[in-house]
Amino acid sequence: MSEKVNNSPQKHRGPMGRGPMGAVEKPKNFKGSTKKLLKYMCKYKGRVLLVIIFAICSTIFNIVGPKILGNATTILANGLMSSFTGSGEGIDFIGIGNIILWLIGLYIVSALFSYIQGFIMTDVSMKVTYNLRKDISKKLNKLPLKYFDGTTNGEVLSRITNDIDTLSQSLNQSLTQIITSVTSLIGIVIMMFSINFYMTLITLCIAPISFIFIIAIIKKSQKHFKNQQEYLGNVNGHVEEMYGGHTVVKAFCGEDESLETFNKYNDKLYESAWKSQFLSGIMQPIMNFVSNIGYVGVCILGGYLAVSQGLAVGDIQAFMQYVRQFTQPIMQIANISNVLQQTVAASERVFEFLEEDEEIPESDHPITINESDKPDSELNVTIEGSVQFAHVHFGYTDDKIIINDFSAIVEPGQKIAIVGPTGAGKTTMVKLLMRFYDVNEGAILVDGYDIRDFKRNDLRSLFGMVLQDTWLYSGSIKDNILYGNLKASDEDVIKAAKAAQADHFIRTLPGGYDMVLNEEANNVSQGQKQLLTIARAILADPKILILDEATSSVDTRTEVLIQKAMDNLMKDRTSFIIAHRLSTIRDADLILVMNNGDIVEQGNHNELMAKNGFYANLYNSQFAGATN
Repeated sequence: MSEKVNNSPQKHRGPMGRGPMGAVEKPKNFKGSTKKLLKYMCKYKGRVLLVIIFAICSTIFNIVGPKILGNATTILANGLMSSFTGSGEGIDFIGIGNIILWLIGLYIVSALFSYIQGFIMTDVSMKVTYNLRKDISKKLNKLPLKYFDGTTNGEVLSRITNDIDTLSQSLNQSLTQIITSVTSLIGIVIMMFSINFYMTLITLCIAPISFIFIIAIIKKSQKHFKNQQEYLGNVNGHVEEMYGGHTVVKAFCGEDESLETFNKYNDKLYESAWKSQFLSGIMQPIMNFVSNIGYVGVCILGGYLAVSQGLAVGDIQAFMQYVRQFTQPIMQIANISNVLQQTVAASERVFEFLEEDEEIPESDHPITINESDKPDSELNVTIEGSVQFAHVHFGYTDDKIIINDFSAIVEPGQKIAIVGPTGAGKTTMVKLLMRFYDVNEGAILVDGYDIRDFKRNDLRSLFGMVLQDTWLYSGSIKDNILYGNLKASDEDVIKAAKAAQADHFIRTLPGGYDMVLNEEANNVSQGQKQLLTIARAILADPKILILDEATSSVDTRTEVLIQKAMDNLMKDRTSFIIAHRLSTIRDADLILVMNNGDIVEQGNHNELMAKNGFYANLYNSQFAGATN
């Protein structure tokens, strides 16, 4: 029943850099966030252990392959030499065949292990992110309204979508890559030492040189990647703003200025993007160059050792393969360090959201509302609809109180109008009444019970609310009306639509009540949206009705019809009407005139006009403006 539109400005954020050597958002507390993430993974520690074992086995089998293939090369070389010299039986094809069969078997087993660990790790990462999404969904329903008032919609959605997706992808890839890269690096070094000590020392000299180049390029490119992300965000934000407000841009002839701003952002993006991409792109050629230098050194030394010490040809060939593979895990480890930072930074943002302060807990013994005619006990009551504001003080922040000593008594069935200039505190009082916020001092009572003693769901079920800013979701018209009472029948929906003067226009639409509203609900007019939200409130059949400028978006003729429906709806119900057009609330039982958070006057229309005070000035100013 309640509706809220967050009109706070959106922060435009460019997509997070995900290139191999791109700058990523760094976590503030790497260790703490990692522990929290591991806690989510602890449920699946058995599966993670299997992933580790299978990844190690798969890597080991791959590493052993070149050494075994080297034996086949040695047999082939020795056989050729013996054939040329006539000193042997020639090539041992049976031995080579057996080695090839062994190799095929090893690679099949390696691929099988790799497939199994990939399958298990994908399942684990999906379940971890599934649980995180479920916890976030629960958290959303427990957060107070002040959190959403102080946080943009885009920021909340970014944590639910972008950060969770980042976690999902990173968990699926990073863990196995870390294991395989470290295992490969250690295994390759061991296998190279098993072949020849001196050749291995030359190869190991490649590692520090490679790391020096990697660190130097990362430091140089870091600022350009950062600028790229910043300017990409500016470009995206500008395009989004101009597209969202293209009608206003055209109406005020702002196309040239918009294009000029876009070009300025785009030029800066181009300048930083080509530098960052160029520096990132030269990483691989430089690494290949360093690797080739080492490769040449190993070839020269290998040839010398083959001649002087009889090093087998197959061993040299196997060693060459290991040299080629040696720089690959180094590059992977460098890349993973960035990915890990990105993963932990994303998890940190998710856990920050999950640790936000929740709504004040319910009372230990909450009052529940009895659906029968009579209360069963003191904690199970029937509500008649009286409301009392008792010396209410409230501020959205503790250092700035905007409602000061607000007091009023409303009898069941009364029609109460709350009027005053913009910022006087009218809508704030409604938010306090529905306990979207809790008062700083004083109390709000419903039938003599403090609203803080009710269950929030029970309390809010008492109210039907129609706001100036309509909220409809993507679905059929019938579903949108049913949102007020999901148990209502189709007949009840039609009856509510008729009472809200909406039935006629609904039947003229293609599909009628089954017509699907699009995401923005802009396939119906603003006035029609308002009629649908009024029908929703009528269907809810509330004890207390709140109308916040509910007829502001409809034409005068429709307003008259809605006013009649509202009169029927408000009969025998306590009603709070927030109005700027004072002509619509002249028949209110009580008018509360607010200014700067206080009630400055109260009474009915005639009494307040007779006082010739603040209300009379407001009322007369509206008609004076109309006359002029």
